[in-house]
Amino acid sequence: MALAFAAPPAVDLNAVMTPWAARVAAVDKETHDTFTLTIEAEDEDRPLPAFEPGQFSMLYVYGVGELPISISGDPEERGKLVYTIRSVGQATHALVTRAPGDRIGLRGPFGASWPLREARGRDLLVVAGGIGLAPLRPAILHALRHRGDYGRLIVLYGSRSPKDLLFRKELAAWNYVPDTQLLTTVDYGGLSWRGYVGVVTTLFRYIRIRPERTTAMICGPEVMMRFVVLELRNRGFSSDDIWISAERNMKCAVGHCGHCQMGPLFVCKDGPVFQYTQIAPWMDRYEL
Repeated sequence: MALAFAAPPAVDLNAVMTPWAARVAAVDKETHDTFTLTIEAEDEDRPLPAFEPGQFSMLYVYGVGELPISISGDPEERGKLVYTIRSVGQATHALVTRAPGDRIGLRGPFGASWPLREARGRDLLVVAGGIGLAPLRPAILHALRHRGDYGRLIVLYGSRSPKDLLFRKELAAWNYVPDTQLLTTVDYGGLSWRGYVGVVTTLFRYIRIRPERTTAMICGPEVMMRFVVLELRNRGFSSDDIWISAERNMKCAVGHCGHCQMGPLFVCKDGPVFQYTQIAPWMDRYEL
């Protein structure tokens, strides 16, 4: 059954638009341009908030700016928040060059989450492209922690090249968990690469899925998500069992500025995780 639209709750803009201080605990290099920041509370009297897999925060660097970043850590590890960030501009560069002990501003968490409660007892298919693995990582970690709550866990991950793969140690470990299958592919492998080469949809030929009892979760570039959805629909998936993260153009996180509006939806407030039935009419609209 498709999700129903509900009237948005009233928002106290003064409360949600004011960042509060947090401290950088660690900065770990994932690839040549991607880093993972671990954030801890600045004030012991104000602990970091809990979050649901799929939600995001607004991170602020004084004098530079603010931007939305999905939380990529384990939702059950309290006391810290983890963000995986690709350095592509002034604000992201300012974040990934913070040193341990530096302060940043934090708002959130905001947004909808992956449907892990609804998916209990079902198989999980996770399809990620590039940095899109980061917003899906909390859902994967939750499923691994609660392995008995789900059926098979299949993770398909595509990247530009082997050196762009995220969380490499974890990728190697996930394949050894019972009833779990991880496949990776790259656009350009090079002479030393012994894995699959091609777009992520080429990995579907190597897996066995039961569409009637599988929940699919997808995050990556929009063109990649469109082709993954097409592949799933061709394999018999219902649109109600397909979920995507539509992170794009978010600015304020509370549906106030309008940058992320898609038809009647605001990605920051109604998403960023959507049931495909809910967002399908707006995904292919040019310049929407």
